[in-house]
Amino acid sequence: MIELYLSPFPVLPKDWVSRREMENRSAVTEFILLGIPHTEGLEPALFVLFLPFYACTLLGNASILTAVLSSTRLHTPMYFFLGNLSVFDMSFSSVTCPKMLLYLVGLSPLISYQDCVSQLFFFHFLGSIECFLYTVMAYDRFTAVCYPLRYTVIMNPRICVALAVGTWLLGCVHSGILTWLTFTLPYCGPNEVDHFFCDIPALLPLACADTSLAQRVSFTNVGLISLVCFLLILVSYTRISISILRIRSTEGRRRAFSTCSAHLIAILCAYGPIITVYLQPTPNPMLGTVVQILMNLVGPMLNPLIYTLRNKEVKSALKKILHWTNHIPEI
Repeated sequence: MIELYLSPFPVLPKDWVSRREMENRSAVTEFILLGIPHTEGLEPALFVLFLPFYACTLLGNASILTAVLSSTRLHTPMYFFLGNLSVFDMSFSSVTCPKMLLYLVGLSPLISYQDCVSQLFFFHFLGSIECFLYTVMAYDRFTAVCYPLRYTVIMNPRICVALAVGTWLLGCVHSGILTWLTFTLPYCGPNEVDHFFCDIPALLPLACADTSLAQRVSFTNVGLISLVCFLLILVSYTRISISILRIRSTEGRRRAFSTCSAHLIAILCAYGPIITVYLQPTPNPMLGTVVQILMNLVGPMLNPLIYTLRNKEVKSALKKILHWTNHIPEI
């Protein structure tokens, strides 16, 4: 989901470890994930709680993707981007949830150095993609409401594909920079990550070198992307609201608002927890952990519900799929 630094980076001295001491230490080859803070003894209960969320995320988003691919009525720009969002939601949850669930059932909390690199890369890769995708979807709704006669020309298939590919490329560049900055630093012990997955704020305190550059660039990069995307979404929906209010007929206003309401609810669910964390007077690590869990588990699960409960086209496509599967002849 949308990336978030939930607590300020610790201030580390530049000479964290002397050169001679670094040479005497061996490089870290694996990390120990300490899991969710303050939940000792609650692991079985948390596993029972989190597993259905993860299963519903996979099932719900797979259903949305299947509906979009199978129904020709859904081969429009809005549903094209919704299908991309479903792929993202399934992938984003799968970056952290399987390892967390295995840890909760008592399996090894160890994660190799290479797997830690991959986990951090894909977490920020997919997290930034959601930010870009929500922005593109807001632009799509803005074009549909404000320029309905030119909509099919502006949002033609080539433009839609270019926008989608652009979000993935930007996410790759963004995540590549953060991953390179984090793992070019030497890690020579300790290797205990005080989190349930490999993330930058939890890893940098373990580095045996000056982390100030990585801290500044990472915080600025993530914050700037989130802020710019949020402002673009805000501008788009301000223009959409003005256009809807200018529609004379009540039915026209209702239909225009209905096409945007699901996307607006999804954005509020994504940005709501982030705003809550940033507006708190003092940093609260426990609240930050709760928000991370909400973004990894609850957010991706809610998107299919948001987009299907208020959408007749998606519900109709899903009903046709269920009807077709019920009539498959037995072999």
